[in-house]
Amino acid sequence: MSLIEDYESQGYLLCENFFPQPEIKALEEVLLKFHEAWKLENNACYEAKAVNSAYLTGTKILPEEDRIKLFRFICQDEMYQLALKLIPAGPAFMNTQLFFNPTKIDQKNYWHRDIQYSGMSIEQQQESFRRVNVIHFRVPVRDEPGMELVPGSHAAWDTDEESEVRLERSGHLCSQALSTGVTVPLKAGDLLVFSANMIHRGLYGGDRLSFDILFCDQDPELLAFADADCLPDDNQLHDIPNSSVLSVTSKHINKS
Repeated sequence: MSLIEDYESQGYLLCENFFPQPEIKALEEVLLKFHEAWKLENNACYEAKAVNSAYLTGTKILPEEDRIKLFRFICQDEMYQLALKLIPAGPAFMNTQLFFNPTKIDQKNYWHRDIQYSGMSIEQQQESFRRVNVIHFRVPVRDEPGMELVPGSHAAWDTDEESEVRLERSGHLCSQALSTGVTVPLKAGDLLVFSANMIHRGLYGGDRLSFDILFCDQDPELLAFADADCLPDDNQLHDIPNSSVLSVTSKHINKS
């Protein structure tokens, strides 16, 4: 089975040692610079319960030089070609996120589908989740416990067990174990690609620090969630390979 067939069947694929370690170390330096500045500006949220931040390519925290480094990483040929295979009509850049451990050791993680935060009703989510294509490209810069995923759930709605746990019904909690969950540990330099539509949760612990790049269909409904401030300007685009993944997002934002 090919990588693409594997993704279409399972909803995720793990590419071990996808990135050379020098590239990961250079990425980690930029991520830590963002993370330390973000924590200072969002300390109350960080201390309370935060497990991720977003908009790393925005202009508010990182200087232009570091933003360009992130854009070049995001658009590098190896990753772009994989995204193109998964979204043959052409991927669009949606957002970036940084995942880390909570400050509270006893904080529980939680099963979810990204679409449940869209504001749609359950019926609307069921109607749209198969056709809405958002894909996480997760890059751990340190070894970590990784992710727990429910294979095939990107193309099939919840079982009774999954629904009760994920939505905390009938006395269940979203932090409970699922019999259908599969653990995927991650090492620095791996690439985990998974559908945002599938049931998943991050696993806390270790030295967790992972950079997520979200690619999606060139769909105005999806790109409404993109932020113009997180895109390069026309001059900066010349210094970025495969920049169409960024410029297509900019065009959709400018149309809206």
